[in-house]
Formats: sequence, C-alpha cells, structure tokens
Amino acid sequence: MPKNADELTTLGVKAIRDGVAGGEFTAREVAEAFNAAVASASELNAFIVTTPDHALAAADATDAKRARGEDLGKMGGVPIGMKDLFATKGVQTTAASHILEGFKPQYESTVSQKLWDAGAGMLGKLNLDQFAMGSSNETSYFGNVNSPWKKDGTNAAMSPGGSSGGSSSAVAARIAPAATGTDTGGSIRQPAAFTGICGIKPTYGRCSRWGVVAFASSLDQAGPMARSVEDCAIMLEAMAGFDPKDATSLEMDVPNWEAALDADLTGKKIGIPREYRMEGTDQAILDSWEQGKAMLRDAGAEIVDVSLPHTKYALPAYYIIAPAEASSNLARYDGVRYGLRDLPEGAGLQDMYAATRAAGFGDEVKRRVLIGTYVLSAGFYDAYYTQAQKIRTLVAQDFEKAFAECDVILAPTTPTASFPLGSLNDDPLTMYLNDVFAVPASLAGLPAMSVPATVNSDGLPLGLQIVGKPFDEQGVLNAGLAIEQRAGFDAKPEKWW
Repeated sequence: MPKNADELTTLGVKAIRDGVAGGEFTAREVAEAFNAAVASASELNAFIVTTPDHALAAADATDAKRARGEDLGKMGGVPIGMKDLFATKGVQTTAASHILEGFKPQYESTVSQKLWDAGAGMLGKLNLDQFAMGSSNETSYFGNVNSPWKKDGTNAAMSPGGSSGGSSSAVAARIAPAATGTDTGGSIRQPAAFTGICGIKPTYGRCSRWGVVAFASSLDQAGPMARSVEDCAIMLEAMAGFDPKDATSLEMDVPNWEAALDADLTGKKIGIPREYRMEGTDQAILDSWEQGKAMLRDAGAEIVDVSLPHTKYALPAYYIIAPAEASSNLARYDGVRYGLRDLPEGAGLQDMYAATRAAGFGDEVKRRVLIGTYVLSAGFYDAYYTQAQKIRTLVAQDFEKAFAECDVILAPTTPTASFPLGSLNDDPLTMYLNDVFAVPASLAGLPAMSVPATVNSDGLPLGLQIVGKPFDEQGVLNAGLAIEQRAGFDAKPEKWW
C-alpha cells in the first residue's frame, strides 16, 4: 500500500529503491513527497535552485521501466540533491558564486550523468560555500545554509558545516534521502559530522572530476552523503567508475560495496593515531572516540596505537597547496567567456578583469586566491609551495607506515560540534582548524568516512571518522557499519523550519 508523504520522506536510498522495485509505492509518489518537503523548507536555504520537474520526469521514467519489467538501476526511483558544484545540463550551475550566476552548462558532469543513468532524479542544486571554500557554509553568494539542528535551550542558527552544507542540511532535515558532496579537505566529512549523517570521500580518482567546478584539482573528490552507511555504499557504486575525460580517474572496476557490507571485524586491526589527541578538542569528542574504540572492539577488532608524526604540519601544508591550485583554477573566471562581466565605461581589458573578479568573488575566495598567488610567485615558490609538497609526501608516507600495522584508522571527524553561524566570521584561522582531523587523509588521497556516533550535552551530533588504505572503501564502509550498528544513532533534528 502507498505510504503517505511524511512516511516516504523518512525513507533512505535503499528503502526507496527497494520499495519502488517491489511495488509498495511509485517513484512518482516519492518524488512528489520530496518535492513538497523541499518547498516547505525554504528557511534552511539548502537549495539554490529547485528542479521538481527533473525529479518527476526521472520518477515517471522509473515507473515506466517497472511496468515493462526492466531493471530500474542502482538508484531507481531515488530523488537526490545535487551540490551546485556539479555541472547540470540546462540547469544553473554557480558554485554558489556571483561570478557564475545565471550560467547554464550545455553538458552534464560525469558523476551526475552516472546517477541519472542509475535511475536517480534531481530535486535541485544545493547551496555550498562559494567555490567550495569554507567550513561553515557562510561564504555562499546566495546566503548561508541553516542547519536543521538547534543547540538545546537556544534558538541560534547553527552551521551545517562546509563546504557541502546544503547537502548535509537537506539530508539531515529529511528533505532529500541523499545528496552529492565534494571533499577537498573535509567538505563531505565535516558537514556530515555536524548534522548527524554519513558521508564518504572515496580514494582520489574513484569518482570523475569532469564537469565539477574545480577548487584544488589534486585534492577534489566527489562522494555521497546519506543517512546510513548502506545508503552511502549504494550511491557510491552509482557515482564511481573510470572516466577517460578525467586524466586522474582510476581505471579500476567498481566493487559491489553494498553486497560486501559486513560489520564483523574479527581479525581486523584498528589504528588509533596518538597525534590526533590535540589541544582544543572538545572533551565530548574525545569521549566519543573512546566509545568508538569500544564499539569496534565489540565488533571483533583489535585496537592498536599508531603514529602519524607529520600530522601537525598537514593543515598548514594544505592551506598552501589548496589555495595555490585554486588561484590557478579560478583564473578562468575573467569576464570574457562566460559568467559575470563588469566593464566600467572606458575600461581596458585589465580593468575588466579586475572589476569582474572584484564583484564576482567573495572575500574568502579572494583571500585564498591571494594566498595561492603569493606562494606560487617568484621568490616564494620554493620557500612555501615546494616545502608544502614535501610535507604532503611525508604525510602520505606516515599513513603507509601506519597501515603496515593496522587495517583502518579511527579518529574524530572534527575537534568540536557545530557552532552558531557568525561566531567564527572574524577568525578564519579557527575556522580552518575545523578540518584539522580531515585534511591529512585528503592530502594522502585516502578513502575516509564520517559516521554519526552520539550527541553532546547540547544535543548536537558528533561524528567519528574512519580512514582506510588506498582503494579500500570496503574496509572503511565495514568499520563504519560496525559503529553505526552499535551506536544506534537515531537522533534527528526537531522540525522548526
């Protein structure tokens, strides 16, 4: 029997896919329920544009396939949110910037096309930090995203994390069953931890970067965000795969991660990096880390200490490498070919470049472009950029040595729970420190996942992070499943929007 709309929006990827395939409800009923949920949640500001017709068209195609007895695909009947960093043909793609406002690509990103081919539909384009630069979703030209969570006893608007804050907010608020995210230095994992959902950054190269607006090309990686480990596994299967259009794409078969999920960790070793016990980390985070060790021990794993000695240098190195690559990637936004053009009267070409970029880029983007240009300039390249790349190699070697002693690494995802919007606006360094636990895995290109573990005394979610060996998404997912089953995290935000 068809469920009512409120019941349908509580379902995740697997439940929707299997329910549609089994005839419990139609894909159109699901799409209509989520379209209505999106429309009712405008106060979250999670979406920059909504695409209800896209969701309905994909749903109708799925229902027609079912009527013909055809395979519905891995994501058949599942409407999702698409981070507005992925090019979507004929649908505005802005990277949450003014400089790309109104830009409608004539092509589809590889990841989004794979999802449509797998039967998914699009609810809309999700808000983010501008050009994926930020940890709080406050740098968007289209306004900040509000977390659906509130701190107990207050009405303060809370950060959903960044840059994939629109994605995390939508999934946590039950207005999308899942969403795409991108992770350059923690932008899937940190927002997932802040909002009590799951998110995995796969091994660098697992998902194509073609058609994804670039921030830092050697770090950017797409991944899924959903409310369960299993849903992430299903969606990642649909997103991943070799793409000849992306020179960094891995030419490897996509494993059946969903079928191989197994929470029995007997014989596995879980590494605990001693350097991650950092000053400034909330005690509730450290307590949840201890609980995570106990959960994995209960799943049959052995807990071992490991060392990642160059961890303290990872964040400074990241904030040299990522802005350097950003300054190069963002040079294409000049007012000549597409997007915003600011041409003052009587201005020359250089004046147009300057006026367009001044008007089109936000403060955080300008800050990172300036840092990146500085560290790549003559006289400073060797002093900063070359040294940062050496540290990156050392960080990767630390992980190699650690993985000789363990199968996966368990760590906190973030040093604190979510914070009120606006509270760190004048303190970019503290904002950058939000990614201190996430950045090392990004520098090394490793698969890493955040899984919700508990809530703190303020009623806000806390996440635990699992980092795996290259190409071992299965090991990461399995450890995540073991935590998920034992944590029994079922807290959800109280609806206020």
